[in-house]
Amino acid sequence: MPSNLWHIKTENAMRIQLVLSPNIQPVPFSYLPDLRHALHKWLGPNDLHDDLSLYSLGWLKGGEKIGRSLYFPQGATWNLGFYNSDLGWELAKGIIKDKHLAYGMTVEKALEVPTPRFESPMRFAVDGAVLVRDSRLDGSRECILWNDIRSDVLLTQTLIKKMKKAGLAENHQQIKVRFDRSYAKAREKVMTAKRVEGGKDIQHKASVCPVIVEGTPEAIEFAWLVGVGDLTGSGFGALV
Repeated sequence: MPSNLWHIKTENAMRIQLVLSPNIQPVPFSYLPDLRHALHKWLGPNDLHDDLSLYSLGWLKGGEKIGRSLYFPQGATWNLGFYNSDLGWELAKGIIKDKHLAYGMTVEKALEVPTPRFESPMRFAVDGAVLVRDSRLDGSRECILWNDIRSDVLLTQTLIKKMKKAGLAENHQQIKVRFDRSYAKAREKVMTAKRVEGGKDIQHKASVCPVIVEGTPEAIEFAWLVGVGDLTGSGFGALV
């Protein structure tokens, strides 16, 4: 694939870091929908809009808060994880056609992120915040935070559902995920998941707190790629 911005060496690379130019327009705190929009623009027509995304989007790194906006004077980095490497290559094709992300930021280069060596248990920092939701009797969804023990079961159940969707063997599905409640700086963060024109934006309460994953190395790698919790394809639950 001829491009001097693409630095992925193998077809099996699934974790990618995009290096972005400085922003020209202010970046709002509610920028996650714009990341999702850019991703789907680059991927082209697809049927990935579901609640069990086998990929994850991190948050922009390298910014500073000025007033009511974010600025990235030195540019930014953005991590994306894909269980299906074909999506990574579709992303590459889309970026080569159109490097623009949003706010005047463009992709300057893309780097392969080497896969770490995973041992159980594995503690991950979160690249953003983790969204955990439970269904109420009336059909609505309740956001569950890190300090609620129910989150352990829900995190584990969601990851196992993704494993089944991906076709991982049953021995890898014996996995456990939980928040690291010993982390003293755990906090709640409200983020915009979807903008509603002429209406109220859809926001969720999520947890900024590391997670601990126990399982086979393959299962832990799967979690590292696809993230944990809900809406990993919308900027929640990515792991680093």
